Amino acid sequence: MRRYQWIKWRKFILWLTAVVLLGVLLWVGGPTYWGIALSLASLLMQLVFAMAFMIIQFVALFWFLARGRTYWILPGETGSTWDDYRGNPEIVENAKRIVTLLRGVKDFKEMGGEAVRGLLLCGPPGTGKSYLAQVIANEAQVPFAYASAPSFQNMFFGVGNLKVMGIYKKSRKLAKVYGACIIFIDEIDAIGMSRQGGGGMAMGGMMGMGGGSGLLNELLLQMDPPNIDNSKFVKLLRSLGLRRKKAERPAVLTIAATNLPDVLDSALLRPGRFDRQLWVDVPDYDGRVDIFQYYLKKVKLDPSLTAEKAGMDSIGYSPAQIKHIVNEAVVIAHQRGAAAASYEDFRAAMETYEWGLKQPYRSMQDDEKRSIAYHEAGHAVAQFLLKPHSRVWKVTIIRRGGALGLSATKETHERHLKTDSEMLVSIQVSLAARAVEDEFLHTKLNGVTSDLQRATEVAGAYLGMMGMGNELFSFLAVGSRVDGLKSLRPQINELLNQQMQEVKKLVLAYPEFVHTIAEELLKREDLTGEEIEEIFENLYGDTKPRAVAVKPIPLKKPVALDKPSPDVVDTDENM
Repeated sequence: MRRYQWIKWRKFILWLTAVVLLGVLLWVGGPTYWGIALSLASLLMQLVFAMAFMIIQFVALFWFLARGRTYWILPGETGSTWDDYRGNPEIVENAKRIVTLLRGVKDFKEMGGEAVRGLLLCGPPGTGKSYLAQVIANEAQVPFAYASAPSFQNMFFGVGNLKVMGIYKKSRKLAKVYGACIIFIDEIDAIGMSRQGGGGMAMGGMMGMGGGSGLLNELLLQMDPPNIDNSKFVKLLRSLGLRRKKAERPAVLTIAATNLPDVLDSALLRPGRFDRQLWVDVPDYDGRVDIFQYYLKKVKLDPSLTAEKAGMDSIGYSPAQIKHIVNEAVVIAHQRGAAAASYEDFRAAMETYEWGLKQPYRSMQDDEKRSIAYHEAGHAVAQFLLKPHSRVWKVTIIRRGGALGLSATKETHERHLKTDSEMLVSIQVSLAARAVEDEFLHTKLNGVTSDLQRATEVAGAYLGMMGMGNELFSFLAVGSRVDGLKSLRPQINELLNQQMQEVKKLVLAYPEFVHTIAEELLKREDLTGEEIEEIFENLYGDTKPRAVAVKPIPLKKPVALDKPSPDVVDTDENM
């Protein structure tokens, strides 16, 4: 101890002696030494200033590139309630259980339970996963942190880990004040991909620089940390032996959303982390009607547009898509000077959303228009006569997107399964345009590219995935769909040729129907499903066959139509 004190005093004496000698030297040296000393001091200050400036620049750049993009929302700030989340009542019931646990965290712990730590929301885009998390936070009256998983990744190694640590540290502080806190991480698959398949370390060091599996490891630790006391005062008391109570873990619920739950690391899905999974899917008919009622009551409507009618036309639509379509219908109504949105505005909004804007070719030759008209007439006839659970929605020869024309259907009611005969009908509908080209135009057009692709895909699934042919082999078992299609190519080609012969029989059994639709398309350019049905009734009466063997129906009265010229020009775009 004495030796340590002597060394300490010796250092002090040496420094004091050096300072005294320097002062004496400057005093004796006069102005010359003072000038040299000031020059050295000035140079030293410039060097220090330059270093400080560089450090400040680096810190500013580091902060700018590494700053967190997390939005903190206090209870009641969004105002979103259960009444605003529509279309999935079963999802609401499950979410209400989470809210009950968050509200009664203290009572639940007294019963011996532990607060929920993780909830994984899975489902397609636009189904309301992030909105559901906001509703849960608002209904539970707890703070809510909104973050995107890609924002945790950074070009500086370790910064992503700091972001994760920071957001959980703040969440635990807020949880002590409000009783609980929610962290919502969108697109969790960006940082939570499975490490076994190489997802977490993809691109080698490139991914490691941005966080990689290290970022995932930090998230795993923060979601399920050990019981620790974050307060400095509590840590001081525990170090002095004055606090022996077990540390309590604040109730922090992590809600994550993803469209790809299958790629997540298994460590994320174990109990204690995302052990609760909720699939948020697109709404059914009742759900869509509920959502349409919610949005339609906010706008001025024509009596022709009802929630029930809109719900039937929008099978497969997500809540986000429904909201967009309603708004677009109002935009179209406003642009045409109407005081309220009508059903026609709604249809126009759906068509624009699904197919794109109308972009007609004003300089297209008449023979090309006739070819497109017969092409689409073939699709329309097959759709109208063969599909029992669908109705023709629209047939047009006006260009939309990359298609010179199209013929679309809508289901009459929701169906989740398909029979083998329905899949064969799908093949025939795709091949109907080529059948009309062969039998009525006596040529082949290049507009069937997408039709043949679709027919081949359905035939491949028919034979190689669903066992509807002579074999029960599924190429999904070998993990390569391309190799499976190659191995089944002769059988697929045979099936396609068989269906081509069947659909040719169909269009030849109803030539007047094909001609009339084509001629009306050349006159009007657009035909609705109701107009197609009216054409059929005028030609054949009310005896409409629905997916039965082809039996020609006699005409009500003779129809005189101009036959198409066989001299046609191929087009370069798909129809």
